[in-house]
Amino acid sequence: MKKFFIISVVVIALGSAGFLHQTMAFEESTEPFLLPEVYIKAINPGYTIDGEANVGEFIELGKSPDSPSLSLAGFVLSYTNSSGNSVILYEFPEGSWMTGESILLRLASSSGSELANLTYSKTLALKAGPLMLTSGETIIDSVCWNSKENCLAEFKSSNPTTLVRDAETNGFLHLETYEPVYGLGNYQIDLLDPEPETTPEPEPADFELIPKSEPEPAPAPHCGGLEFSEIYTYYESDQSEQFIEFYNPTKESIVLDGCEIKYKNKFYPLVGTVAPEGYFVRELLDFALTKNPIRSNLIEVIDEDGSVAASLTYPTGQKKATSYARIGEEYQTTYNITPGAANIYQKYRNCEEGKVINEKTGNCVKETTTKTTAAATKTCPEGKYLNPLTGRCKIIENNTGAEYPTALSLSDDEPKTTNFTALYAVLGIIALALGLIIFEFRFEIKKLFGKVFQRVRQIPRHGFDRR
Repeated sequence: MKKFFIISVVVIALGSAGFLHQTMAFEESTEPFLLPEVYIKAINPGYTIDGEANVGEFIELGKSPDSPSLSLAGFVLSYTNSSGNSVILYEFPEGSWMTGESILLRLASSSGSELANLTYSKTLALKAGPLMLTSGETIIDSVCWNSKENCLAEFKSSNPTTLVRDAETNGFLHLETYEPVYGLGNYQIDLLDPEPETTPEPEPADFELIPKSEPEPAPAPHCGGLEFSEIYTYYESDQSEQFIEFYNPTKESIVLDGCEIKYKNKFYPLVGTVAPEGYFVRELLDFALTKNPIRSNLIEVIDEDGSVAASLTYPTGQKKATSYARIGEEYQTTYNITPGAANIYQKYRNCEEGKVINEKTGNCVKETTTKTTAAATKTCPEGKYLNPLTGRCKIIENNTGAEYPTALSLSDDEPKTTNFTALYAVLGIIALALGLIIFEFRFEIKKLFGKVFQRVRQIPRHGFDRR
């Protein structure tokens, strides 16, 4: 009994300790994150919509509405792209002050950027981060979206969203609808002089608006100018036949190292150099393109700074043993596949020997020579003629009429009549004579037929006499 009591006490103690540990861990995990004076409020990486890239890209910074004006001098907004390289998006100059509740930064090349407070020149990727706001060596705020540990889920091109700071938990949520407020009057950066020097001159105004500094021109993209030239998806026998061909239309070489191919939200490296006005073929041994997609597929080249250097959308309707190539100013399906060389348009496939293209169906059919064509080229020997229906030579049958006479031959001194005329004359005479005889003896003939009819009626039926 004593042993049972001791064991029960130990079990209850261990259970209480476990419950207390769980309670403490829960309380620790739900402790709200305290926002700094200025923080990252919302992020949108921009999407390709109706052929326009980077639609809606922005970064919004926020601060407490109760906080006084805040100096941003020396603050830096930086970003780590999908290749792991860190780039500076914006560095706030001396004299920068944040007086409103928000600051809106837009990608300079995107539509509507002129309405934002500030602009930056390097685009955000759908899968990257962190985006950091720092002051010196101190990290003020940061957020990442690459699905790694302690990071948020990546953005998806098929479902555009915006990362927005949750007002209750101060964490981030992917929201499908969020509109930042534009307008310098409501969301602005005031460049103030907090302690104006006292001079004999008239008292200066409470604040002075200084035009925002224009960002320095962005350096040319690492893979800028590169073009998609040809893609081969619908292979004949093996997936390893697929390839993507690029063309460099510029007068300088393009180094591909550091750039990536983005396909279905996955990234694949590019390595090599494309000569001026030259072609570069990327074999697809590490991934595969959909042979004939049920909807259009997007392929992009992502620069080392995370921007889109080139893009191509290939449609459904691809055919076996054809490539989708740039012919002139547009892309077309061609049966002439030319990896590493200039593209050539070929409407129909090549047929094997003995077959030709049926232009109505595009299929190869057996080559045939019509009998009419044979008749037009064939000649027959003397005494024969060519039957145009069969293409064969047949003997000419010559009938002069000597074997089949149509009139009686009389002496040269007697008149000649045809056999048919004589026959008709004889038959006419006989018919006339019979008619005269019948008319002359008509009464006698009637009596005769009457007697014959009466005798016939008196003949017993069924071979016996009923009487």
